[in-house]
Amino acid sequence: MLVNLENINELAWAKMADLIPAIIQHQDTGAVLMQGYMNIESLEKTLTTGKATFFSRSKQALWVKGETSGNFLNVSQVLTDCDNDSLLIACRPIGPSCHLGTESCFPEQKLSQQNFLSELEQVIASRKGQDPATSYTAHLFSRGTTKIAQKVGEEGVEVALAAVAETKNDLLGECADLFYHTLVLLQDKNIDMSEVMAVLQKRHNK
Repeated sequence: MLVNLENINELAWAKMADLIPAIIQHQDTGAVLMQGYMNIESLEKTLTTGKATFFSRSKQALWVKGETSGNFLNVSQVLTDCDNDSLLIACRPIGPSCHLGTESCFPEQKLSQQNFLSELEQVIASRKGQDPATSYTAHLFSRGTTKIAQKVGEEGVEVALAAVAETKNDLLGECADLFYHTLVLLQDKNIDMSEVMAVLQKRHNK
């Protein structure tokens, strides 16, 4: 259920002494950033201000995430689970979400990439060794590294041409082709996408 000010009282507040756990998820990447607790007042403030606001059990008071650090959580959507006793809140964070200065309060988040590219990577990997007649991906694998690399090169040129001489939709399509064929090449070389992401993160953190 999408939570708004009209149905906020339908939540199962009585189960946990008028508190409900709230899981914060990055809107763009799907990464789980943190978990806190909300009462009715903090949830109302979250919905009206658009900034994640929690109830501190230690201080017995409301606190806006980022009110001292500036690392606010800008809320885009608030959902409840099937029992109406926990919240899933999609946010775009400003800065790190953890008080330790990390992106997420959950260190194991580094081990997962919950986005479509990672799902596609798994599908592509499953095609290795299959009958080339069953899918285009299996056919690419059967042609070997040289042919796959050649295809990536061709798609790269087509992206460049589309960027300067074709429409936005053409460019989007060519970029999608390039991403797909690059993932095939990585799988052919037994390289996980996470290894590429690690390189990008290392460069970003310099």
